[in-house]
Amino acid sequence: MLPFISINPSNGKKIQSYTETDKDKLNRMIRQSHERFILWSRTSFTERANLLNKISDGLLRERENLARLMALEMGKPITQGLAEADKCAWVCRYYAENAETFLKPNDIPTEAKKSYVCFSPLGVVLGIMPWNFPLWQVLRFAAPTWMAGNTIILKHAPNVSGCAEAIARLVSEAGAPQGLYSVIHVQPDVIEDVISNPCIAAVTLTGSTAAGKSVAGLAGRNLKKCVLELGGSDPYIILEDANLETTVDACVTSRLINSGQSCIAAKRFIVTAPVYDDFVEQFVQTMKIKTYGDPQEGNYDIGPIARNDLREKLHSQVLTGKQEGAHVILGGEIPERAGFFYPCTVITDVKKGMALYHEETFGPVATIIRSENETEAIAIANDTMYGLGAAVFTSDVERGEKLAKDHLLAGSCFVNAFVRSDPRLPFGGIKESGLGRELGLYGIREFVNVKTVYVA
Repeated sequence: MLPFISINPSNGKKIQSYTETDKDKLNRMIRQSHERFILWSRTSFTERANLLNKISDGLLRERENLARLMALEMGKPITQGLAEADKCAWVCRYYAENAETFLKPNDIPTEAKKSYVCFSPLGVVLGIMPWNFPLWQVLRFAAPTWMAGNTIILKHAPNVSGCAEAIARLVSEAGAPQGLYSVIHVQPDVIEDVISNPCIAAVTLTGSTAAGKSVAGLAGRNLKKCVLELGGSDPYIILEDANLETTVDACVTSRLINSGQSCIAAKRFIVTAPVYDDFVEQFVQTMKIKTYGDPQEGNYDIGPIARNDLREKLHSQVLTGKQEGAHVILGGEIPERAGFFYPCTVITDVKKGMALYHEETFGPVATIIRSENETEAIAIANDTMYGLGAAVFTSDVERGEKLAKDHLLAGSCFVNAFVRSDPRLPFGGIKESGLGRELGLYGIREFVNVKTVYVA
């Protein structure tokens, strides 16, 4: 059996290895999780909320250690790691406070004495999570899943196995019963056996579109509920009346979230002709002063790319863009130093048909596309297989809201702000950016049986 090895992306050195979960242990864990579900599904919302609040307390208590762990395993800047731990604590408390209301039965008048819809838990939910937000991606689905009365089996990205185990410790220390949250270390080819196990009721994945299609196929063949949060190539439209100072700040912040390794980071900046030159100049000047380095050694704006193969893919996309006629006006070269760093990079003259126009870039690489007017900007924004997030910047708020509501094809559309998730708001994509929703009211209702009760 192959060990799972975590590598420090700031220097390329091995951190720790983890033993693969063998088949017998895997089956025992799945059975145990199902047995726990039978008991957990019968607990009250108050009991579940008490546990979630204790987990929230633990996250806040351990926030500095968790931030350092994320910096070590996947290169997240410390300040962003602290914010991630805080956000995880928030989502736990949010669902502890609101789950009972969200899952309250709905009376529906009919000729019956009584008829209503209630929301019953499904069972064991398999979560397949990525490395880029190693705490948040887990807790944002775990909190509502637990509060709905389900149990969880987590298959985390191998390079953040330490984060998966850290969550397990926090959950256990909060008093969670065995089987409520189980971590498995398995190769991708084992996932089919897990999903097909009769004890698994549903599966959720956050990751690439390719991985999502694979898991959706497995879930479909086994008739299991599936929620997918996949890749994005979020367009940010800058109209001619936008306040460039605040717009540039929001755009740079979004592009560099998590060192550019975020599904909802801005990827494509579509700028209308009247402000194109000024936007490019201000954007480059702001990107130019951003610093990168080992997050454990200083307060840098961005850390390394999480793995060397990911950096190689990113750099290959940049080189392909140059070959196709795009212009790299900032960055675009791998630094001569240890670790998997990549500098802030800005690319202009990106046109339809180029790889950079159509592909998602996962790193601090910004592509700027010129549009002649609002109509063309909307067409370019929607000309993608993705549909996760989008934003529009304008001084006319009503105009921006209309574009966001009626014209942009994405799951989350923001006006004069960068796209970000919020426990109170549903989050997810359309097209090849996903299926279903996480967070808010709609998130907690994904893994429940919407049951009709009719009393004659």
